[in-house]
Amino acid sequence: MSGFEGSYLGANDRISPRAVMECKICWTPYDPAQGDDFRQVLPGTPFTALPDDWHCPNCDAPKAQFMVLEDPGSQAMAVQAEIARRTGLLVAGFKEVWHSKMRDVPLVNAALHVEAVGFQPHEGRLLGVLVAPWFMNLVLLPGEEDWSGHPAGQKVQVDFPSGSYEFIHNAREMVGPYMACSLFSPMADFASQLQAVEVARAVMAALFDAANRDETDRAAEIRGVREAELAALEAPEVPVESVLEAPSRRALISAGLAG
Repeated sequence: MSGFEGSYLGANDRISPRAVMECKICWTPYDPAQGDDFRQVLPGTPFTALPDDWHCPNCDAPKAQFMVLEDPGSQAMAVQAEIARRTGLLVAGFKEVWHSKMRDVPLVNAALHVEAVGFQPHEGRLLGVLVAPWFMNLVLLPGEEDWSGHPAGQKVQVDFPSGSYEFIHNAREMVGPYMACSLFSPMADFASQLQAVEVARAVMAALFDAANRDETDRAAEIRGVREAELAALEAPEVPVESVLEAPSRRALISAGLAG
């Protein structure tokens, strides 16, 4: 079966049966969900299953002149859809916290809103930064692992090229289990949402830069800060949304980026 010129150098194995193709001559799409009435191609027929002599129904360009318009069945799009689904739940969960518990707390930054930034697959999990009016945290969402048995407040060291960082297990009803590592709290140093998002993206880049690894042991500093925080809490749960005074955390990978 012939390939096509427009995408992936004509490699049919790079597109899924759900791929929507587009003629690069006249921009007419071929959607497998609709088929092609002009050539009596039934709905559900993938582009790769079209006969070699199939032509664009509008300009008569050959099949080879089609390129990928969108491919909902591709692995990359499936991954992005899953990231969007899970970060959507994460954001919704913390928006609920904002409206029900935090919006009237004096130390919150009302110029900010809840936003998931830079989430990406990492070692079978999803990693990114969650920005909120009262904190900025690195967040790890589980992959196929079952984190439901981990108690809230359990500490775990997670290694990255820039160093080892302490994450804390927690769970919320809409989100399920997750782990978080505090970056900034409170958020008074941020003048706008744009600034906070830019810092979050910079943190994600710095996290994977081995040049940021300190010669000293960061674990001891992290552990000391977190033990002090835990000792100050009366409840057994350690909600990540708590307003924490932890300026030393900024030196770990944020390095004064909010300034």
